[in-house]
Amino acid sequence: MSDLIAKAAMDRRLAEIVTPVIEDMGFELVRIRLMSGKLATLQIMAERPEGGIEVDECAAISTAVSATLDVEDPILDTYTLEVSSPGIDRPLTRLKDFETFEGYEAKIETSELIDGRKRFKGVLAGVEGDEVLINIEEGGEDVTTIGLKFEWLTDAKLILTDELIREMLKARKAQGFDETPFDDVIEAEGPEEE
Repeated sequence: MSDLIAKAAMDRRLAEIVTPVIEDMGFELVRIRLMSGKLATLQIMAERPEGGIEVDECAAISTAVSATLDVEDPILDTYTLEVSSPGIDRPLTRLKDFETFEGYEAKIETSELIDGRKRFKGVLAGVEGDEVLINIEEGGEDVTTIGLKFEWLTDAKLILTDELIREMLKARKAQGFDETPFDDVIEAEGPEEE
């Protein structure tokens, strides 16, 4: 399992418990995090293999996961469970995500310094073997494609752009979800930012 899905040892343990439950229901685990605070929160992001998830499906996953965690009881403290979709500016946690969202802008962080830095921002250019390719603009002119080994990544997410929002809404409409109330919001955003 990649560090991007489950970072800490406890996250990995929880992922081992909840992944079969989520997969049996026909969904995939995108990310799991146990966040500490006054009241601990277990955040689970899930979606269908082809993408997308509805509110009632999140509720069904929450019920099933709660029942399983009550039996396994891995979390000692009281906690709240949040099950959500990955959202539009989603985290990229699996190698396939970098293929799916090729052509979109992303921010990537690595564990080691690569060419003197750990943070990269650019347009995803797909996957080659175990490397994620990203087109980086150098000095406002030249675009350089660099390959980052998937195992080096500590964080990766899509950047929210008008184009990304439009594509996501189009995809959801194609899946039969009525997004008409949101169309006006997108059009009212004004001119595209450079």
